[in-house]
Amino acid sequence: MSTLLEYTLYLADSTLLLGHRNSEWCGHGPVLEQDIAITNISLDLIGQARNFYQYAAELKNDGSTEDTLAYLRDAREFKNSLLIELPKGDWAKTILRQFFFSNYQHLLYTKLQHSNDQQLAAIATKALKEVVYHLRWSSEWVIRLGDGTEESHRRIRQALEELWAYTGELFIPSSFEKELSDQQIISDPATLKAAWQERTADVFNTANIGMPGDVYMHKGGKEGDHSEYLGFILAEMQFLQRAYPNATW
Repeated sequence: MSTLLEYTLYLADSTLLLGHRNSEWCGHGPVLEQDIAITNISLDLIGQARNFYQYAAELKNDGSTEDTLAYLRDAREFKNSLLIELPKGDWAKTILRQFFFSNYQHLLYTKLQHSNDQQLAAIATKALKEVVYHLRWSSEWVIRLGDGTEESHRRIRQALEELWAYTGELFIPSSFEKELSDQQIISDPATLKAAWQERTADVFNTANIGMPGDVYMHKGGKEGDHSEYLGFILAEMQFLQRAYPNATW
């Protein structure tokens, strides 16, 4: 498998699975307006995944389609970071994960839109418009929860304790990211970390949340080493396609 294909699948898997996780709130949001907001963000992420999977299918050039790549690959073949596959938890946990990832995506796509791979650049340019909204929406919610009631502050702090140790993997280059950055197709993800931390610190300061200290960072998802949670997601998401191959409406 080429490194460009691996990277494209990484981008596709990350957006698909986060979209699926967020979709679990559909009909269960705290208020109708935010129920609709998180559902629309889910649709945006799944739309980004479709574009990346379509490009991955072109790169594979073996008859694969966006559907076979999403629904007929096993857990070991998925390349999303571990942060993405964690259970949705309560509203605070969902919000904080979305903020962490949107912050990362905004920096990533801003760089990627200047890639010398024209297809990656085009997808990133289109998706960046959506990510700007995702980042603003999630930032405002982090502030609202952190600077809100005693209970909302407790919940966002608890979410931070659960999620922070999974953020580092976003900036630890995988083998395929190292090779593509050497080829100047993408930027080394490690170069995004300082700006990500600065923006995170700004939002946390407004939300009256302190930045965590150095902790051990979990990793392995990009290389196919996942938690048990991914298996449960795929069992649900892939059931229909695997039970009724090539089913159509």
